[in-house]
Amino acid sequence: MRAIRVEQHGGPEVLRPQEVALPEPGAGQARVKLTAAGLNFIEIYQRMGQYKIPLPWTPGGEGAGIVDAIGPGVTEVKVGDRVASVGFEGSYAEYAIAQAGRLVPVPEAVDLRVAAAVALQGMTAHYLTYSAYMLKAGETALVYAAAGGVGGLLTQVAKRIGARVFAAVGSEAKVAEARALGADEVILYRQVNIFQEVRRLNGGQGLPVVYDSVGKDTFDASLSCLRPRGYMVLFGQSSGPVGPFDPQILNARGSLFLTRPTLAHYVATREELLWRANDIFNWIAAGQLKVRLDRSFPLDQAAAAQAYLATGSALGKVLIEP
Repeated sequence: MRAIRVEQHGGPEVLRPQEVALPEPGAGQARVKLTAAGLNFIEIYQRMGQYKIPLPWTPGGEGAGIVDAIGPGVTEVKVGDRVASVGFEGSYAEYAIAQAGRLVPVPEAVDLRVAAAVALQGMTAHYLTYSAYMLKAGETALVYAAAGGVGGLLTQVAKRIGARVFAAVGSEAKVAEARALGADEVILYRQVNIFQEVRRLNGGQGLPVVYDSVGKDTFDASLSCLRPRGYMVLFGQSSGPVGPFDPQILNARGSLFLTRPTLAHYVATREELLWRANDIFNWIAAGQLKVRLDRSFPLDQAAAAQAYLATGSALGKVLIEP
């Protein structure tokens, strides 16, 4: 089969297509013929060597396709099933192996390309609103990067719950997108004092929750936007990691809660994985959740795909289609 291999850390040019042996599923595993693989920034960090991965290595974990073969003891899926996962062993390839228990069924009404695009970001939006902080109808949430991948889905899920959304975006170009996704108010957080703007829009009151994916540049202001006993859900660091800080600040600002969650801890069991994935796919099938696809690249152009993702100009998911 064809697969992308990385034999040394470096720029996009180290992503090279090669002919490799077709992997065979072991006990508890399934092999999937991939329709599409979703690109994520973590693969860029891994390729550059910022996150250490043993080499040689095939990037990718997110994708969707058709079960092609199963190993001994597999009961969760069968050959021919339409599935998606965020746990593939290298999805920049024509085929990939996954633990069968980490595969989720994709309804016929959902395009496999859409399933590949939404698996990671959709389940992230789900756990952020249903578990990291259980958002309730009538509450107001501040969502950063609300026109982006996770932020756009998070905005839609929050509105579906019945919450009010203050969307924080970084540029004028993203205001219309945030509004189209259902945001009640849009804040250009780089151009205003976000603490003052949130208080103005919220009748002088703080918020029960802030979903912050920016990190270093917005962390302190985000804490200021919270009401006493509010929740700071820090789920990304696009501007860089938050530096050390005195936890006494949480006390001084109103006995605040701070969490730094990750998806793996919120899909730890198959039951939880299926709950989140099934909700996301069913909402898509019912037309209640919009997934924006930006561009697709053939497998041999994986270097160009990552280079494009790194520009930050994508408005939607970037895919590789083997």
